[in-house]
Amino acid sequence: MKFKLVLILASLLFGYKSIAQEGIPVYFDYLADNYYLVYPSMAGISQGGKIRLTARKQWFDVDDAPSLQTVNAHFRLGDSPSGIGAIIFNDANGYHSQTGAKLTYAHHLRMGGGDDIRVLNQLSFGLSGTILQSSLDETQFRSVAVDPAISGIKLSASYFNVDLGVSYNFQEFYAHFVVTNALTGSQRNLYYRDRQDNPDQLVIDNIRRYLVSAGYLFGRSEWQLEPSVLFQLTEFTEEKTIDVNAKVYRDVNFGRIWGGISYRRSFDGAQFQTASGFGEQNLQLITPIVGANIKNFLVSYNYSYQMGDVRFSNGGFHQITLGYDFGQKERKYDCYCPAAQ
Repeated sequence: MKFKLVLILASLLFGYKSIAQEGIPVYFDYLADNYYLVYPSMAGISQGGKIRLTARKQWFDVDDAPSLQTVNAHFRLGDSPSGIGAIIFNDANGYHSQTGAKLTYAHHLRMGGGDDIRVLNQLSFGLSGTILQSSLDETQFRSVAVDPAISGIKLSASYFNVDLGVSYNFQEFYAHFVVTNALTGSQRNLYYRDRQDNPDQLVIDNIRRYLVSAGYLFGRSEWQLEPSVLFQLTEFTEEKTIDVNAKVYRDVNFGRIWGGISYRRSFDGAQFQTASGFGEQNLQLITPIVGANIKNFLVSYNYSYQMGDVRFSNGGFHQITLGYDFGQKERKYDCYCPAAQ
């Protein structure tokens, strides 16, 4: 029990989990042509549809370590400018877990290109509605003195929220922006239920996050290079992180192989005590990623390694993605733009 509490605190300290950040955590699966998992405006971005399944596990040597599973699908509604999508996810971390579903509608506007329909110049808007159930199992919590914050039962609560996103794709260039959990006023009192001293203390009613990213794919030969960045801001806690990414693609006879690396760093550090005083450490993650598109199928693997002197475990974070693209005819746009093809 004490060990599991340390596990939860370690996850909170280094930014991987927060009770103020409900919904799908943003890891690195978006680099596996899975931008819809983050941005609702990417639903139905291509002429057909895409299915993606992911599984993530932290610290294989730790019981009840954080794990995440997602499945999502999205597609264009025929020849219309509309796309729809759905996401189902399960996220667990020690005694805390959350499951949920998102339903998405996106609208894609052609911005230019004249009569040449092979020029990609598209502005997209997306809206996702999220239904989420959050649970906290307190059946194994023990306290010598009576603690009004501990109920001793399994608590659960359901929430509803929305995500609002916009994307712009112009040939090999792309940019995305989303506000997740845009609604406020729905109190997240799961962790403070039945308090007698001050039932309204520390209740969270704002779990809004802002994400923005941009990238460009260079090269039209058999090799291509794609640098990109992604910035995250959590409004309630003012936590900020940035991802700096680079991917390399190579066309082969069965499709495409690719690999890359991502570096994530938090802007603010967490303090910790040392033998001589106090230190401060920022979240820093190095994540190599490899993958292949084999005809209509996709497979990808990434491994995140946490840098710094203070770490909960020497183990890393493993994530696997499987995908299938359907309804794709010949290349629609005259560009190397994997997300839109």
